[in-house]
Amino acid sequence: MTHVATLVGAPGAQALTPDLLSAAAARLPGAGGAVILSPLEAADIPFAPGAAHGNRADAAFADAAYCRAAVSVLRLGLGDAPVDIFVQPIEGRRKRLLLADMDSTMIEQECIDELADFVGLKEQVAEITERAMRGEIAFEPALRERVQLLAGLDAGVVDEAIAHRISLTPGGRTLVQTMRADGAYTALVSGGFTLFTARIGEALGFHENRANTLLIENGKFVGRVVEPILGKAAKLATLKELAETHGLAPDETLAIGDGANDLAMLEQAGLGVAFHAKPTVAAAAQARVDHGDLTALLYAQGFAAHEFVTE
Repeated sequence: MTHVATLVGAPGAQALTPDLLSAAAARLPGAGGAVILSPLEAADIPFAPGAAHGNRADAAFADAAYCRAAVSVLRLGLGDAPVDIFVQPIEGRRKRLLLADMDSTMIEQECIDELADFVGLKEQVAEITERAMRGEIAFEPALRERVQLLAGLDAGVVDEAIAHRISLTPGGRTLVQTMRADGAYTALVSGGFTLFTARIGEALGFHENRANTLLIENGKFVGRVVEPILGKAAKLATLKELAETHGLAPDETLAIGDGANDLAMLEQAGLGVAFHAKPTVAAAAQARVDHGDLTALLYAQGFAAHEFVTE
């Protein structure tokens, strides 16, 4: 077996029945028996693409285009079952570097939208945020426009926002801690703000965090950020930098995000995952999570539930 299809059901849905697994295996050439990673929730189906072509070695089967096509075939076969699908070569599936976006990925909110709510501008700012994350407008000028609206706001509201408005995405700490225990390096890289990433990163257990710095004078936001802005290009540069620092090949890296400013790093990573992402991002990314929580990325790497670090 050279490849594996990993199926991950929505938490609590108990979607991975024996019949569903059999239906999936029937669509994969040379499929072996399902390996259960978590009963009724996650399973691996190893298979051998060459078996459909007389066992001929064909490098094309190992490339991303083949894996994408296999995902599409499986999705058609599974209909509307709430199941996420990953198809990849078995070799090298456990990654040594995790690079993660924060807003709407490792947390369930957009921090700048929550800050804007303190000045009565959440709806206006959220609309700009949504357009930027969809890739309809450039990220950097959109961030400057939104930050300017925060001018004069007491910086102390960050404490209140984190305490009462920000929630960690389910499975996030388990993802980070399990990969760390397996020897991976983890970095939280956000187009948001260090006032949030420093504390969110610590709560989740990341080795480091990077984000934009809001300028503050006399305890109030000035309405500007330190330039240059950490956006799409900077996220990609961080992925390359950390891979080089830790002596890793591109295929040893994992990146996750939801917005257009994440696409460059998702495309460069060995496994780039769009997490409950904007439609254009989900369509362009190598892999996607539409139903599961962040532990789906552990199942995608072949971790069984009993291997998760949950404390």
